[in-house]
Amino acid sequence: MIAFKGKAPRVHPSSYVDPYAKIIGDVEISEDASVWPGAVIRGDDSEVLIGRMTAVLENCVVEAPRGLPVRIGERALISHGAILHGCSIGDIALIGIGAIVLDGARIGSRAIVAAGALVPPNAAIGEGVLAMGIPAKPIRGVGEGEVEAILREVERLREKAIEYKRALSGFGSPR
Repeated sequence: MIAFKGKAPRVHPSSYVDPYAKIIGDVEISEDASVWPGAVIRGDDSEVLIGRMTAVLENCVVEAPRGLPVRIGERALISHGAILHGCSIGDIALIGIGAIVLDGARIGSRAIVAAGALVPPNAAIGEGVLAMGIPAKPIRGVGEGEVEAILREVERLREKAIEYKRALSGFGSPR
């Protein structure tokens, strides 16, 4: 946790931030959210808000450049190695492994951005849409089974985060 320009990260006590994650500046991590090893979340120029029960997995980069805050909704899943730069992500959305979402892009609730996809600046991926490719384009609607799978994985990660906090409690101050 690093304060920057007088702004320090705010982390709800029920959340889990891995000791090997970096959280910088104007970042708010809501209730039961989790941030996993190697993730870097930078709110040094604008604000980053991470919603309740959202998981930001290993090696993600989340940056809010000047004038472009990052907002991630509730129960979203930001997969391994994803990059979010000055964008907004809706509730129960899934950003796939290695996907990139750029400045001003908006991802709707219950949407999925496929692994390796690139969402260009100012693009909009609608609610309940699967987007794939470079640049990402809508392919089809997201099925109810896919939404249920996202919710199951978010809950599994919440439970795992509780276990990690418990396991790390004997090694100094867990975040």
